Amino acid sequence: MRGMGLIAAALLAVPVQAQESRPEAAPARIPPAQPEGWSITIGAAPVLSPAWLGSRDVSLSVFPDLRVNYRDVLFASVPDGIGWNAVNDGGWRAGPLVKIRFGRDERDGGSPFLIAGGSDALVGMGNVKAAGEAGGFIEKAFGTTRQWSVRGEVRQGFGGHQGVVADIGASYRARLGRSIVRFGPRATLASTDFMQTYFGVDAGQSLRTGLARYDADGGVLSYGVGGSMVHPLDRRSAITVFGSLERLGGAAGDSPLVRERGRRAQFTLGVGYGFRFGL
Repeated sequence: MRGMGLIAAALLAVPVQAQESRPEAAPARIPPAQPEGWSITIGAAPVLSPAWLGSRDVSLSVFPDLRVNYRDVLFASVPDGIGWNAVNDGGWRAGPLVKIRFGRDERDGGSPFLIAGGSDALVGMGNVKAAGEAGGFIEKAFGTTRQWSVRGEVRQGFGGHQGVVADIGASYRARLGRSIVRFGPRATLASTDFMQTYFGVDAGQSLRTGLARYDADGGVLSYGVGGSMVHPLDRRSAITVFGSLERLGGAAGDSPLVRERGRRAQFTLGVGYGFRFGL
């Protein structure tokens, strides 16, 4: 979240923090036309969000959006990761998933696509390297037109952090003219290893920053609501407006880093354009 990155799921959600893990950049999702084989979507999404997960400073990043799909079986993109719909029947989808969480840089927050803003509040905390997160997801759509859905992901980190991250969420889909609107609640949970990496303050960090030492426990990382509106321009292109309002949970929000240099409330707003073509 969202440096910009990923934040992700235990039973069933979006955008995770564009800062450190779930690029909340969920750019233009073009309504599918049931492609016969491979399809590629290219685009871009300016995203206004906290400079780092827990920051009070705002940054503007422009995320490139590249999505590759094979029918409704395989998918790959920065926001959604690389995954396989091993189960795809009766409104159920489930399968393995790998995502990337961008690192955190003490100089500006760490967004690899930063164009304005940033934060120097992390100076003395050291950098956090980018991390991979491997796990799986499960999703269920239901309702007369399958307008309701619940989704969860659980992922184990490797590289920049060694923790476990879980996202859960629900959403409702509706049409407003040609536009498709989705919104609903979400929450992210994380293990002690993850919390300590991003919100703990060890002896060295305390000495360099003046912050009190802090050992972060696992628990609720964040909770809130998010949504998006996709407006098709034609059969191959669309514009998406998306956003979220979340609040950090106890272990993260109680960190001296957040209490003294950040804030619990986290807001993200973005707009994306995408164009799809088949192979």
